[in-house]
Amino acid sequence: MEQRSFRLREIPSEERPRERMQRYGAEALSHAELLAILIRTGTSNESAIHLAQRILNECGGLRKLAEQNWEELTHIHGIGPAKALQLQASLELGRRVARSRLPEMVKITCPQDAADLLMEELRHYREEHFVCLFLNTKNQVIGRQTLSIGSLNASIVHPREVFKAAIRRSSASILCAHNHPSGDPAPSAEDIQLTKRLRDAGQLIGIELLDHLVIGDNRFISLKEMGCL
Repeated sequence: MEQRSFRLREIPSEERPRERMQRYGAEALSHAELLAILIRTGTSNESAIHLAQRILNECGGLRKLAEQNWEELTHIHGIGPAKALQLQASLELGRRVARSRLPEMVKITCPQDAADLLMEELRHYREEHFVCLFLNTKNQVIGRQTLSIGSLNASIVHPREVFKAAIRRSSASILCAHNHPSGDPAPSAEDIQLTKRLRDAGQLIGIELLDHLVIGDNRFISLKEMGCL
């Protein structure tokens, strides 16, 4: 009889860890289920999830598994050189995440702070780029996104797009900026109108628009300082 290994798709649907992960998230899976997703296939007479559980049992748990070297992993029945490397790579990534520290967050205390963050990037573009900074309750930048790239003299962005992105990041407030390819940061009537629409939308949603900067060639204008907010 031909020998074959069990793949995850051959496990009954109620036991498939991939489907459970998609539906409930990785945190809902057991150690064995997560391990089964990594090793992907089992042996000729056991499924991937059964092999995963046996690996944990033979090693004495997840922590002991993490201490195994490549040669020790290959001595486990069902773990060949490729699977051993996959496991070692995954475990090493986990260790690096555990050791890593979040980068120091930039805090926005005034329009100049935001201009310093965005000026060198935006001032050289030949098209208008509309960028949004997302901030937490301490006014620290937790994300940024270019939401629109326009023509030489117009950038089209809708408040819906701005606040959809802000909500996705659980932002407490936002700061918007766009460049004028001409180098002149003087705001247009459309810039002022957009600023007021963003302000009003933010008030309804509960996410404050801190400012809207217009970036020129090494110059900028704060629409908040102009009294538009």
